[in-house]
Order: sequence, then C-alpha cells, then structure tokens
Amino acid sequence: MAASKHYLDDPIHAVVTGLRGVTVTNPSLLLDQVNKTVYRHPSSINRPENVSVVCGGGSGHEPGFAAFVGQGALTACVAGTVFASPSAQQVRHCLKYRIPPESKGTVVVVTNYTGDILNFGMGIEKARAMGKRVEMVVVADDVGVGREKGGKVGRRGLSGTALVVKMCGALAEAGATVEECATLGRLVVDNLVSVGASLSRVHVPGRSIQEAKEEEERLGPGLVEIGMGIHNEPGCEKVKTDLPGLIKIMLAQLLDQNDEDRAYVKISKGDDIAILINNFGGTSNLELSAIVCEITTQLSKDYSLKPKRVISGTFFGSLNGPGFITSVLKLVDTGLGLGKSMLDLLDAPAEATGWSASIRPETWGKEYAELEGKAEDDQEEIKPTNLEVNPEQLESALKSGLDRVIACEAEVTRFDTIVGDGDCGVGLKRGAEGILEMINSTELTDDPYLTLTKIASIIEATMDGTSGALYAIFVNSLATNIRNQDSGRAQGLTPQMWSNALTKTLENLGKYTPAKPGDRTLMDALSPFVDLLGETGDTKRAAEAAKQGADKTKGMRASLGRSVYVGGEGHMEVPDPGAYGLSQFLIGLAEGL
Repeated sequence: MAASKHYLDDPIHAVVTGLRGVTVTNPSLLLDQVNKTVYRHPSSINRPENVSVVCGGGSGHEPGFAAFVGQGALTACVAGTVFASPSAQQVRHCLKYRIPPESKGTVVVVTNYTGDILNFGMGIEKARAMGKRVEMVVVADDVGVGREKGGKVGRRGLSGTALVVKMCGALAEAGATVEECATLGRLVVDNLVSVGASLSRVHVPGRSIQEAKEEEERLGPGLVEIGMGIHNEPGCEKVKTDLPGLIKIMLAQLLDQNDEDRAYVKISKGDDIAILINNFGGTSNLELSAIVCEITTQLSKDYSLKPKRVISGTFFGSLNGPGFITSVLKLVDTGLGLGKSMLDLLDAPAEATGWSASIRPETWGKEYAELEGKAEDDQEEIKPTNLEVNPEQLESALKSGLDRVIACEAEVTRFDTIVGDGDCGVGLKRGAEGILEMINSTELTDDPYLTLTKIASIIEATMDGTSGALYAIFVNSLATNIRNQDSGRAQGLTPQMWSNALTKTLENLGKYTPAKPGDRTLMDALSPFVDLLGETGDTKRAAEAAKQGADKTKGMRASLGRSVYVGGEGHMEVPDPGAYGLSQFLIGLAEGL
C-alpha cells in the first residue's frame, strides 16, 4: 500500500536526520541532536537582547516548526518524536542554553494538546525558577471540535499556529517587550479559526502495513473526514461530497454565527481577514491550488469576504496525509502603533525556509483594474482551394475511423498502463469525439483543405501530450501540402495527390521528431501506410500494412517516448499504444471509403 511506504522506516532516525536537514537548507541554524532542538547560531542574531520566540511539539508536522527557526521568526524549536511532545527536560535545556543570555525574555508558543501543555509548562516553570522571563501562548484554533465536545480541554491547535509564530517572531525582531509579544500572540489566537479535512489517515514510519490498511479502510471509499486532527484524531463527520460541497461545509463551521457550538470568532460581512490554506503533506499542489480557488470564490459569493492575504502551502503538516486545513484570521487592531498591524507583521521578512509567503505587500496593496473584454479571435482567415472531394465519402471514411478509435479506447489504455502513463487511449478518444462532434454538427464542404484545417484545430484543442502535438503537426502539414497542389482551377483530389501530400507531410514530421519505424512509436503504423499508399494507391492494403506495423511493435524495445523510462518486460506483452490506436483509425478509414 502506497500510504505505508517510506524512505526511512526508523522513525527516530527520520526525525534526527530531518532536523539536520533543516540546518543544511539554512546554514545559520544549529542542531542540538541530543535534545532535538534546532536553534539560531549566536553570530546570526544581530540584536541578542531582543525577545526570543520558541515553539515545538511532536515531529511529523514539518515544516512546522523547526523550519520556522530563523531571523524574523523563531529563535529555537524543540522537537519530540513523531506525534509525541518533547520532554520537559528538552524544553528546560532549550530555554537555559539555546536562547541568547542577553535576551530580555522568551515567548513560548504551544499548540493545545495535553502532552505539549504539560511538558512545555513544566519546562517553563523550571526556567522561571532559574530567573528566566518566559510567557506561554497556547494556540487553540480548531472549530472541528465544538464547545460541547471540547469541554474543559478546549480547541485543538492547528495550522493557525504558523500565523501566531510568524507574527510573534516579527514583533520580537522589531524590539517589542515580552508582554507585547505574548499579548499579540493571544490576540491572534482569539481571532483565529481553523478546520481540517482529509481523505485518509496518515501512516507513521515504522508501523505495520496492516495498520496502514486499517487506517485507509477506516474512512471508507468516497468519503472525506471533516475536522480530522493533525495526529490522526477522528473528525466531527464523514461526508460524501464534491469539492464545492466540502468547502461549503468547512466555511460554515468557520463562519456561521448561528452555530453556537462553533462560532468562536465573530466575522461579519466586509471584515478584513487573512486566510491560510495548509497542506497536510499528501495533497498535490494542483489540487491545493484548486482548493484555494474554491475557498476564495465561496468567501466572496456567500460571505462577502475578500481576504487581504491568501497564503497557501505546507506549513504545519501531518506526514503524508491527503488533507488540508483552512484557517481564517480576523485582522484586528493590535494597539501597537504604526508598522505593527497584523498585516505588517505577516508581511515582515523572515529568513526561515518554512515560511513560504513570497508575495510582497506592495503587490497585495495595489488595485488591479478589470481589463476591458476585448474579443480575442484566434481564428485565422482560411481561404478555400479549388480542390474537391466527395464530402459524403469523406464523412463516411472519417466516421468509420473515428468510431474505431473510440471503441478501442479501453484496449489502448490497458496497453499504455503497462508501458506508459495510461493516458494514450483517453487522449485519442477525446480527439476522436471532438472531430465527430464537428462532423455531426456541421456539413462538410467538398474542399478537403477546409475540412483538414478544422480537424487540426480540434486536435489542438482536445488532445494534449506528445501524441496530440504530433497529430496536430501532421494534420496541419497535410492540409498545407494539399493546398500546395491547388492549380487554380477546379479539380478533384486524386489518390495520387493524397499520396504526394502524405509523403511530404511525413518528411515534414521528421523535422520535429527523430522517430522512425522500429522505434516503437506511432511511426511504426504511419510510415508503412504512407509508403504502401504511395506505391499502390490502395487504401485498404495500406491500412493493413499499418496494422502489421503496429503488431510488430509487440516485443520491440522503445527508443523514444515515455516507454523508454518504464522498466520491466511490458513491451513483450503488448504493442505500442500509439501505433495500435492509429492503425485502428486507418483500418476504419479504409472500411468507410
């Protein structure tokens, strides 16, 4: 099972080497390996008298929070083992030895989990007993656990912690007092709400495959768990819905003032907010970007809220979890004066690899006017030729070939799954369906050039990847070579003229690909078809040659294309998917003439 596969199966080794990796990507950091503490090198701290900011907790939440150590953010981070709090001894050692002795105090940011509260609290009390000035800020931003269920424990700490750490670090860098930094941190927490959702639980390195299987099966197929915590804690509900439906539920939990169990922060229409969309660690960047789009769309449409800042990425992860957390921060007055608003502190520079918000405040602050909707017509003026074909016969041939392509999609996909990435069949089918739709919705003319030009445009719009580009080049070139035979007077397009155009088109295709017969590509079907058609003028014999060429690719090692990188002996079992799909089209084409 994919969820149970890790590069490091020893969780202790994974934690230590992961922490060391943080110091490699930021050379101003050091690692106290015994106490699993990442801290700033003394020579990198320009004003050691400034307030220090410390955070920490169980590992597995990377980049939180070791990668937040750096100028403008954390002074040090204390890490536990995976999903387990560091010990009080580790915390005490950090506060005693890893903070500049000149520092006028320390703010310790802790997420609201029992182990973290107890161990950091004990370490803080010991530091205070040594005469250290230390304030603790507890982050509790989760709304997935409501008031009734949370009871005396309260809300869990989620990815909103990243915002608290960033702003406290920026304020400390500006020279504020311990009390000011701690007060700011608590103000942020009081105006912060977060909720998570995940498609599955995460798997901890070193645990059994059977456990991973049970974790994945616990949720069930097609379901998403809303309110799931960052340590595999169960959420508040399991639902079967699409992305818009999921975001609607999550935003209601965050913002619905009528939900007495979860309305922790009063956020009204038109309020200034910032949002953080945090990746658990296993959600693709493609999907995360789509999630961001859906969230901002619904915020505007349903709540009349336009975020002043939209920050997305992985800040407070959960190993390989396929989930995300949405955090909404109400931007309120900090009372700290000019240059120290919540936005100022979010925008302040930070030399920490874990803070990836890269858009300058000037960019956010600029008004971007709507561009006038000018018509952008990509259609070029296509001049007809004097060449003629029988449109009914051409339509019959095309439909016959395209129907065959659509019918063989499953087989081509199976072949491509074995020797490629599995998308060849779908791409061919999509192109065939687009061309068929054009044929069925418009009447073909007797000008082959105009028809081929339309087909080329459809291929460009519907087929992507390498095969889509090759087909688009080929059909565009074929149209050009047909047009070049226009004598200026009306004449029928003869088989010889088709053959001449195909031969020149094949030569032209060689400018863009080195593929030749024997390379296990669609050229193994295309070249025999063009060659035999030129020799005999017999379309059916040429199509049979294309089929034989495709069949010969079974057992042939690829020299080009993605199949080159696919290991194993799959090429011995199946023909080249592209060659096979093309041969099916050419056979259908011949049958339809």
